[in-house]
Amino acid sequence: MPATPTPSAHLLQLLPEAVVQTDALWEITYLNPAWHKLTGHPVEAALGRSLLEFVHPDDVGTLRSGMPVFRLRFADGDYRWVRLQLHPESDAANRVISRQGVLIEITEVTEQVLVEIRQRFLRLLETIDGVVWEAELGVGNTFLSPQVERLFGYTVEEWRSDPRFWRMHVHPDDLAEALVIDDAAYNATHSYAYEMSYRLIAKSGKVVWVRDLCRVVVEPERPNRMIGLMIDVTRQKNTELELLRSDNRYSLATRGSNDGIWDWDLRTDVLHASERFHEIVGLDGIDHVHDGGWSFLERLIDPDDRERVQAAYRWHLSGNRPNFSVDFRAFHGSGRLVWVNWRGVAQFEGGVAVRMAGSLSDLAERGSSYDALTNLPGRPLFRDRLAHAIALHRNEAARGGDAPARGGTTMFAVLVLDLNRFKAVNDTHGHHVGDQLLQQVARRLEACVRTGDLVARMSGDEFNVLLESIDPAEAADRARQIAAALAVPYEIGAQTVTSGASIGLVSSESGLATIDDYLRAADTAMYRAKSRSLGVCVFSVEES
Repeated sequence: MPATPTPSAHLLQLLPEAVVQTDALWEITYLNPAWHKLTGHPVEAALGRSLLEFVHPDDVGTLRSGMPVFRLRFADGDYRWVRLQLHPESDAANRVISRQGVLIEITEVTEQVLVEIRQRFLRLLETIDGVVWEAELGVGNTFLSPQVERLFGYTVEEWRSDPRFWRMHVHPDDLAEALVIDDAAYNATHSYAYEMSYRLIAKSGKVVWVRDLCRVVVEPERPNRMIGLMIDVTRQKNTELELLRSDNRYSLATRGSNDGIWDWDLRTDVLHASERFHEIVGLDGIDHVHDGGWSFLERLIDPDDRERVQAAYRWHLSGNRPNFSVDFRAFHGSGRLVWVNWRGVAQFEGGVAVRMAGSLSDLAERGSSYDALTNLPGRPLFRDRLAHAIALHRNEAARGGDAPARGGTTMFAVLVLDLNRFKAVNDTHGHHVGDQLLQQVARRLEACVRTGDLVARMSGDEFNVLLESIDPAEAADRARQIAAALAVPYEIGAQTVTSGASIGLVSSESGLATIDDYLRAADTAMYRAKSRSLGVCVFSVEES
């Protein structure tokens, strides 16, 4: 004998609107007679089938996500716009066991308007690289975009079947902090935006770092609801963690050499720098992660060196060098300039550079590259700068022939200076006076050149000068000005010391090929100037 229908069942049978009930996986478990009257489908034929079978294929994703408006297939084969707001029913463990709602055919809104609304919604979701969600207290997610399956492996149904699903899949080490933030949002008294970062356990067991951009919406007489966007930031977090591991792994080695290390993701333009890197440039206590890698570096580099530094690493990225190493003047946090060496190597994928890493050295602490007595760069830095100048000049000449090279900005000149009577100063007044003489010579040389030029101490009383963006006539004038400045007597303590200089000059006009070619030519001219007491002698290819 069949069971007597309950009063509530009698009421549902009499309702003129179609009542639909499904289980957690969309299988239809109840339909009242109005279903047949509205859709034309017999109730018996629909029970036990998935509701999604009756939904337009293009609307299945939006219905699963929580959108109540979609197209339903009627018995005549036509799809018509309906509204079905499904309300979940949970068991004692707060797991969704069924959904029920009232199905209404929409007649007030034209189909064209609905299509446009739906298409705009779908286009919006497709452009967002993350999971759009909405949640309410006690209900869980009322909306979830389909990207959840691509990012985390869970279907929309799996995620929405249990109000506790999110909490159950946050990494245990991050759960306590995440729950404090989540509970505060559910109990908030006003609307506000907030952000969370945490790890989520994906269906595969993989740990995914999530950045959750959220907003709590507080409205009168309604439970608090939250809307948000979950973004996968695993790659960025792994880079940060790898840098930390690398920093720890190489801390002893870098402490011994006093170098800082850096790692630059060229795809995201995020640069990570170690604590020692920041110490070298006087930026202690700031974040070690810098969005906009070149923007961060550019602020550190003296404006006159920026183009040369950028050209050095780009030359490597273009495949012309196996690595790069460049010396430049960096702004220290104290306001002074310090000479540093920046070097590194790139990682390529499919012929495209995706990452660079390397080290930063304080040249004042590397005796072979920096002269502590005169506070000038040494031989390695001078050779590096000269190599760069030669390459630039050669490239410009190759692109446009001799005329562009002559008229362009890549012409340069090399000066080799040797002090006159320096040995006599040491023998007569002592080495301490000789050292002070070298220091004063260094300061006069710096005062005689332009900001972008380079003065270096090569050894003993020999100095080199690299003049860039200068034609041969201007270079010769500058050399004569230097000779005149160095000939002025020096006041060292109670002593007055006279010591001029012999200067050899060679210009890029000579067309020499290598660093050593230029240095030998300038050295030859310098000895000619010294032997003939000329002060300045310009190297000539015809005389060589």
